Amino acid sequence: MSNGELRTIVTNRDRHGKDQCLVAVVKGVKSEDVINALNHIPEALLSMVEEVTLDLSDSMRKIVRTCFPKATRVIDRFHIQKLACDAVQEMRIKHRWNAIQEANDDMENAKLEGREYVPFRYENGDTRKELLARSRYLLFKSGEKWTQSQRKRAEILFREYPDLKTAYGLSHSLRMILSKHTIKDAARLSMAKWYNKVEEAGFRSFNVIAATFYEHYDDILNFYTNRSSNAAAESFNAKIKAFRASLRGIVDEKFFLYRLAKIYAYPH
Repeated sequence: MSNGELRTIVTNRDRHGKDQCLVAVVKGVKSEDVINALNHIPEALLSMVEEVTLDLSDSMRKIVRTCFPKATRVIDRFHIQKLACDAVQEMRIKHRWNAIQEANDDMENAKLEGREYVPFRYENGDTRKELLARSRYLLFKSGEKWTQSQRKRAEILFREYPDLKTAYGLSHSLRMILSKHTIKDAARLSMAKWYNKVEEAGFRSFNVIAATFYEHYDDILNFYTNRSSNAAAESFNAKIKAFRASLRGIVDEKFFLYRLAKIYAYPH
């Protein structure tokens, strides 16, 4: 909200970011504090909530389980996909540091031998460390969205680093599973096949992701019931940031929250 302080914001997705969409703003992210705040709402109203979208946070899971006992929990698909993308980037960064060290060693050797250092370049003009640095964004995208230069760079990258090709394939196949309009049972089968691929690949970061998914398996599969996501929450967060920017920052936090409530918490 301001000065790096975090707030937990609860919204009603059915109001589409308009008046009466704001349910609660709680200081901090501790589950106990949020639960205490939401307990001020009559239990009959809390029991009417049918579905809650959330991230993989254990504290959020506890809040939903305690305050909305009849609601279906749905893990946001974009948080799931981000974990896989982060795992690919982690591997790329590790290779990049190795490439930087290798280039430094070659430069030092050239200096000791009294010769000019000329780095090796691939057919697209990239050095090894440039190849790894410039591949960051293409690894976030589907192959059909690559530009011609990105397609060439990916070809070289995957040729030189087969493990990155495998990791990208795992991330991409997970993206395809989540974007496919299908029923829950079919998604369960697809996810099981994905787990098998992760096990065969043997990448530690992806094994950690698979273990995390296993802990939240049912909540992840609940996505296929209504295909609900955190998009509404992210949109509302953007509205708050825009409102704060229009005021050129927050001077009086209590007054800012009062204005926020007048706009989004009460009927117009």
